Amino acid sequence: MFVNSNALFLFGFLFFLNACYSPHSQSLEIKNDSDLMPQTDEFKDDRPGVTGIGGIFFYSENPEETKSWYATHLGLKTNPWGSTFEFRNANAPDKVNYLQWSPFEKGSPYFAPSSNEFMINYRVRHLDALLARLREDGVEILDDVETYEYGRFVHILDPEGRKIELWEPIDSVLTAMGGETTR
Repeated sequence: MFVNSNALFLFGFLFFLNACYSPHSQSLEIKNDSDLMPQTDEFKDDRPGVTGIGGIFFYSENPEETKSWYATHLGLKTNPWGSTFEFRNANAPDKVNYLQWSPFEKGSPYFAPSSNEFMINYRVRHLDALLARLREDGVEILDDVETYEYGRFVHILDPEGRKIELWEPIDSVLTAMGGETTR
């Protein structure tokens, strides 16, 4: 039986989502410093690192048609960038968090220097401390940190040349911006 790499990626991602949203799953996600809520010792984790998925970006032959298909057939609420998914923070259920789903024009330079068909954005806490540790470990950091009102971003390469986007979010700004989200 032939299975292409995109199908394997999609299956793995769906498996991951199912595990994350299972009633028995326990997420230890903590938002950036400005949004930290008082926490019990059971959930407190101040170590720099990944807290979740912040975005899924992939090449498409026609991003507008792709967005339209997903809106029509799967009910995604689309915007100029794709679809913004809304979810709740496991440690602070009154806080809204976001994940961006975006089809990019095939061959877009945004994924460079990677030649892969997709890129994942990871939500992180303590970006500066995480970058210091990554530099010590010899991880290739591709650019300088860029700051926007909704968070800070930087790109790295994994050992197999996949470009990874790290995002230290400020979800409250995205909430204030409003707009339809996929829930």
